[in-house]
Amino acid sequence: MANNVTNRFHQSLTRNALRSYLAEFMSTFFYVLAVVGSGMSARKLMPDATLNPATLVVVAIANAFALSSVLYTAWDISGGHVNPAITFAMAIGGHVSVPTALFYWVAQLIASVMACLVLRVILVGMHVPTYTIAEEMTGFGASVLEGFLTFVLVYTVYAARDPRRGPLSATGPLVIGLMAGANVLAAGPFSGGSMNPACAFGSAAIGGSFRNQAVYWVGPLLGAAVAGLLYDNVVFPVTATTGVSDGLTV
Repeated sequence: MANNVTNRFHQSLTRNALRSYLAEFMSTFFYVLAVVGSGMSARKLMPDATLNPATLVVVAIANAFALSSVLYTAWDISGGHVNPAITFAMAIGGHVSVPTALFYWVAQLIASVMACLVLRVILVGMHVPTYTIAEEMTGFGASVLEGFLTFVLVYTVYAARDPRRGPLSATGPLVIGLMAGANVLAAGPFSGGSMNPACAFGSAAIGGSFRNQAVYWVGPLLGAAVAGLLYDNVVFPVTATTGVSDGLTV
């Protein structure tokens, strides 16, 4: 048991593993920079951004474009998680080891904080926006909503990465990005449509408000885990005869 844990830890410190962490850092950094930056740009152009539907469209488009792009760049290196919830689902399903998942989390969280810090330093006088829930929603309701959104997103990730559906191509990242954008359009005014604990954490750390932060961790992590387990064990179970038991492993 101890040797197994030690071997897994050493495997998490190989050159390829370190490349994966760097890829996760860079892709998460650029994703958060685009998503949070789009919100700040909308507020700059529209002072009443919270009441203007155009703001929702801008952020949704930024989510879709940014996520598709960064996934494409990291797809063959780290698996393009860019999201602690996806990493959590992969770890629960046995696609990545726990030490590797923890290093992914560290890279993602640091990248998010750094991206928001860059925006805060460069855009002097502008406040870094944080994710908030609508007045008519409770914290529990918002967490459930974020959980459902993340479930759909992670299920799409699993389907897009599954080699049984055909060779991986640029279509996969594009489909995932479109789903993320659709989720923002559906839930942005209610919970913010984060689906990404790292993005919520970075903006909260630099924005100076961790209010309702648990909403953006509990819901997404549970939703992601359920999506991964459902895809692997119920909808498209992996069998010994398919030869793709490690098809989703990164």
